[in-house]
Amino acid sequence: MTFSLPHSWVWDFWTARDGDTFHLFYLHAPKSLGDPELRHRNAAIGHATSVDLVNWTDHGVVLEHGAASAPDATATWTGSVLRDPSGLWRMYYTGSRFLRDEAHTNVETVLMATSTDLRDWTKEGGMSLSADAEWYETLADDTWHEEAWRDPWIAQDAHGGWHMLVTARSRDVVPGNDPRDRGVVGHAVSTDLVTWRAAEPLSAPGAGFAHLEVLQLVEIDGRQVLLFSCDTAHLAGARAGESGGVWAVPLPEDGIFAGSLLSLRDAHRVTGDDLYAGRSVLRPNGEWALLGFENIGANGVFVGRLSDPVPLRWNDTGRLVAQRNELVP
Repeated sequence: MTFSLPHSWVWDFWTARDGDTFHLFYLHAPKSLGDPELRHRNAAIGHATSVDLVNWTDHGVVLEHGAASAPDATATWTGSVLRDPSGLWRMYYTGSRFLRDEAHTNVETVLMATSTDLRDWTKEGGMSLSADAEWYETLADDTWHEEAWRDPWIAQDAHGGWHMLVTARSRDVVPGNDPRDRGVVGHAVSTDLVTWRAAEPLSAPGAGFAHLEVLQLVEIDGRQVLLFSCDTAHLAGARAGESGGVWAVPLPEDGIFAGSLLSLRDAHRVTGDDLYAGRSVLRPNGEWALLGFENIGANGVFVGRLSDPVPLRWNDTGRLVAQRNELVP
């Protein structure tokens, strides 16, 4: 019963819950492109609903690329959804603009759309947030093939302030370290969910990740944890040569916004590369599970469909584990 589309690849996704209904927002691109790598240039955001996270009804496209001059001129990429205090739904998503047909060079920008019902969305052109060169690597540094600033996740601190966690790369690298080892938890702040200001990253470079994708800050069974994804190809520094996938970092009791940099050296793997872009979800029965997209199959070929929920629990050593031999029925 995995969520899939017959003529399109499905990969990164995020969810929102309204009453008893789960809303799934997912990236997809047509298989007629031939090469799965071309999906990134052709991604649109689709929408599906479910009451059990297993059986889904698809509702088609809700957001796609903008005009040639727009920050999302090429494609719409990963984001997240929340309901603001007024009841309005806000989707923060990534706009991608590829600069040349023959190169991977692209610029990523966080954008916003709004909805009253999670089905019809309006892009809000006044909200656009880019990487700040004071702290973050940009395309002008000529050290990476893209200006990484994507996959926004929104959280609120104990004082009511809003924070955005973003896939980003540090402007600086530890001297003598692998120059690829710049992946950090990018950060922006807001008081009203409309006007955002880039801020200092929440982690330091040099932790072994060229990037930390699809960030999710969540409390599972009373313990805060940061989930992210980094595949084998983008492990760097001391982690180069290890296996990638979905990762988890248990957070200290004072959380991630207390002022101290988060240590990513404590990150541990939850899945391998075969299941990627994992998101924790609270099932109707109150149990936590992991959803991910099926990435690389046994034959080494990209799969491109969502998994069914996998039970997600803390083990006796304090690690978050996905019990994939116990798929939710």
